[in-house]
Amino acid sequence: MSNTSGVTRILTLALLTVAVAAGCSKKVKETPPAPMPEPPQASTAPVTEAPRPGVYTPADLDTDACLRQRVVYFDFDQDALKPEFTALIACHAKYLRDRPSARLRLEGNADERGSREYNLGLGERRGNAVSSALQASGGSATQLTVVSYGEERPVCAEHEESCWAKNRRVELIYTDK
Repeated sequence: MSNTSGVTRILTLALLTVAVAAGCSKKVKETPPAPMPEPPQASTAPVTEAPRPGVYTPADLDTDACLRQRVVYFDFDQDALKPEFTALIACHAKYLRDRPSARLRLEGNADERGSREYNLGLGERRGNAVSSALQASGGSATQLTVVSYGEERPVCAEHEESCWAKNRRVELIYTDK
């Protein structure tokens, strides 16, 4: 029995030694791995060219004085362009020439005098006159669309010449497509 009790003592002593050693040992701190530097990400901002003299951007439609003017007026029962709109046409033609992706809708209008059918035709002739002038100054036919509203979209409803003059017009509307 003494042999068994000796083995028991040795095992007990070994267990105590292991327990004490485990209790007294310092906990090893784990150091987190060093963070990997993030790869440079591609910029999602569009790359813009530096403005070039005489070349317009879409923002210029609101900042350039000649591009802010987007209405061409006509005399009574006429579809011929007035000389005073030559510079306006040249300015918009340059914008179209410099920006082949730009699209322009020409909305022809007439005053209330005349039949509905006649005024639709007159509005279309006025739109076509502006379209022809833009093309002659460098715009492309593929960039232009002519629409006639005749007398259907007046900007002034009074029945007097000063009001009718405001309704005899072509509006230049830049569109996305």
